[in-house]
Amino acid sequence: MTESLVVGVDAGATSTRVSVHTLDGRRVGYARASAGNPSAHGLAKAVAAIGSALNQALGSLDGGRVVASLAGVAGRTPEMAPELAALWSAHGIPDAPVYVRDVTIAYAAGSAEPDGSLLLSGTGAVATRVADFEVTAIADGLGWLLGDLGSGFWIGREAAREVVTALDQGRKPARGDVLTEYVISHFLGSDRPATPRAVADRIVRLAQADHMRLAALSALVGQAAAAGDPVADGIARRAAGHLVDTLRRVHDSGPVVLAGSVLTSDGPVRDAVVELLAGERVATAGDGAGAAAWLAARPLLTEDEAASRHTAFTTAPA
Repeated sequence: MTESLVVGVDAGATSTRVSVHTLDGRRVGYARASAGNPSAHGLAKAVAAIGSALNQALGSLDGGRVVASLAGVAGRTPEMAPELAALWSAHGIPDAPVYVRDVTIAYAAGSAEPDGSLLLSGTGAVATRVADFEVTAIADGLGWLLGDLGSGFWIGREAAREVVTALDQGRKPARGDVLTEYVISHFLGSDRPATPRAVADRIVRLAQADHMRLAALSALVGQAAAAGDPVADGIARRAAGHLVDTLRRVHDSGPVVLAGSVLTSDGPVRDAVVELLAGERVATAGDGAGAAAWLAARPLLTEDEAASRHTAFTTAPA
């Protein structure tokens, strides 16, 4: 007998992932593509990224075997739903995917319990309260310009701000100032102007031309903090404080799932958040595309089957 398949999509601001599973949780297809956030990158690029990942993940598998699918999309827009339906039809999949926010699958990637909270910090930052895998309250997630406190973008911007302010004031790097070197190297490499002010001006111009370069500084802030840089450590601790304050606005009971690259990777921000959440049940999100597939499969499974197969679906591929 031909096995039924379920498909999950995790389309974010930096990448798109599609995972294909049998109903027992076995992964039979997986692929990555470029960013799938229609608000950040435009509808056409987002749809093309999801289409590319879907095509690769299905491979030679028959789309007609897909009995359920779910797409979690960052920057979700209503215009994307009919585009996804057309993509699915082109691949021979009988029904369009259920279309949800990326935060829904981020929570499910860390917990099989239907009620709890999500704290996410990646490029952006948001906290949500979840009931029966539906978002019932949300805090922050207001975007890089006006919100997303404690996000990768916020962390990178704080680091760049500290460095360009010091350069503008003509301050020479202090002993142990790892952060300044990391920031300058990130933007300029070895091609550096002669004066501190000129270095600051060039960093500012490059950051304004491509603001996402600030988000890429987040990992370097963590490395600088681990190396003992006091400014980087202070930024990491402030970021953790912002994130936990955001979570407290929505969290009621149940597990707290940590998601997003800032909180799923070992580093000073994650460590400080876990410390501030002492006493809570804290879980870490696994694979979002697998979680989307699990949510798609859940109505077709018994409660016990869904719970017991959650790990199989959400464990990230090797």
